Amino acid sequence: MTIRVVVADDQELVRSGLVMILEAQQDIEVVAEAEDGVAAVDAVRRHSPDVALLDVRMPGADGIEACRTISALSTCRTVMLTTFDTDEYVFEALQAGASGFLLKDVRRDDLVHAVRVAARGDSLLAPSVARRLVEEFTQRAARPRAALDCGRLDALTARERETLLLLGHGLSNAEIAARLVVSEHTVKTHVGNVLSKLGLRDRVQAVICAYETGLIAAGHPPHGGAGLAASPVPARN
Repeated sequence: MTIRVVVADDQELVRSGLVMILEAQQDIEVVAEAEDGVAAVDAVRRHSPDVALLDVRMPGADGIEACRTISALSTCRTVMLTTFDTDEYVFEALQAGASGFLLKDVRRDDLVHAVRVAARGDSLLAPSVARRLVEEFTQRAARPRAALDCGRLDALTARERETLLLLGHGLSNAEIAARLVVSEHTVKTHVGNVLSKLGLRDRVQAVICAYETGLIAAGHPPHGGAGLAASPVPARN
């Protein structure tokens, strides 16, 4: 199956380089290029791509605004590209519906891999990275923590709620399976149910949901207090 991609970057040389790398792959086709966020959204509407690579800083509508619109109007997966690696940009991109976040100095093989991962519906950030970003954001936020949103989480079974809790702490499927003493296949089923019932696109949004509903308080350690090793990219559902 050919992966259809839209590439958006306001720097022509950068955009051309990205297109060249992707077009060299037999399973990837760049269906459109865009120089700003408005053009990127229009290209997604016209071509219905599988993945959109979006630069964060672009004139007019920036990449994050484009990502938000694309996520609302289509099933296209978005991967953000930037030379800036601040937590604020990453969190805003994830909030907007991005499936991943890459710096422009990423290796070409990793860029191609990221597109393939996004196209099959997986996340591009290790759960531990997403957890760190959400913790730092909530610690900086001036607003008080929201109470547990039981109305939203009541759709989950007890085991699914526990799975969401462990997702929020950054555990991989294998780590969750070990904690719950079940198979990885069972964990994958639980994760899928959590995403479906809560209307989430991927496990990165599940991490954010675990914090925003108050299921996890920022900085609260996982059960047992053990440290978590960073999971490799990608983090699969």
